[in-house]
Amino acid sequence: MSSELLKGKTAIVTGGGTLFGTAVAKTLIADGAKVMIVEINSESGAAAAKACGPDAIFFHGDITDDAAISTMIEAAMSAWGRIDILVNLACSYDDAGADSTRAQWTNTLNVNISSAAMLGAAVRPHMKKQGGGSIINLTSISSSVAQTGRWIYPVSKAALVQLTRNMAMDYAGDKIRVNSVSPGWTWSAIMDMLSKGDRKKTDRVAAPFHLTGRVGDPEEVANVISFLASDKASVVTGADWAADGGYSAMGPEQATPAIPLLEA
Repeated sequence: MSSELLKGKTAIVTGGGTLFGTAVAKTLIADGAKVMIVEINSESGAAAAKACGPDAIFFHGDITDDAAISTMIEAAMSAWGRIDILVNLACSYDDAGADSTRAQWTNTLNVNISSAAMLGAAVRPHMKKQGGGSIINLTSISSSVAQTGRWIYPVSKAALVQLTRNMAMDYAGDKIRVNSVSPGWTWSAIMDMLSKGDRKKTDRVAAPFHLTGRVGDPEEVANVISFLASDKASVVTGADWAADGGYSAMGPEQATPAIPLLEA
């Protein structure tokens, strides 16, 4: 189903060659935008752009390379003459918890935090010149809870929530809104890999800590991103939006009545 929510707008989506990223790109396009899919994996990036149709273009590049970011922005401006939306979705999941090496810390924080900041800085002058824009950072429910065996990923996502606030503060004068979206468990490439493609099993595992009783679809999160990117969200900036199936609302007692256990 298509809409005109983003009619006339252009977007850059990093990590657009992933299952999640492609869903976001397709949603933005369905809502009227033209999208540049940025992906370090040339095969999956090209395939994603092809699947998205004529309103998508593909840029093969590494977001940790500032020269590549400059070339990316030049390519987007050459194609469209403007950049309205930046979705910082590309992410590293490299995390060995307490056993993580310095190299793992450095690489993951570079991808998940530093690159988001550099991409925001790169699009800022163009958005400012055209009268504004919208930046959406993909964070996670992991940003606000401790998870056994995971250190770098949740720390990076918590930092990204704070970066979102800081960006929103300093970019407000340029009429650039900056928000983040924190999904709960969402069907994605990593879920597909870990479950060996078993969505029903994934839903069963996720059910106890999601009020919806399942993992989310990437399209559901993409709809939230599209709204935040649109003029419908003109009053929203500096906010972290939970798109988590009630994960963050549930609390440690989950959805099972605990008090009756005292009377049993």
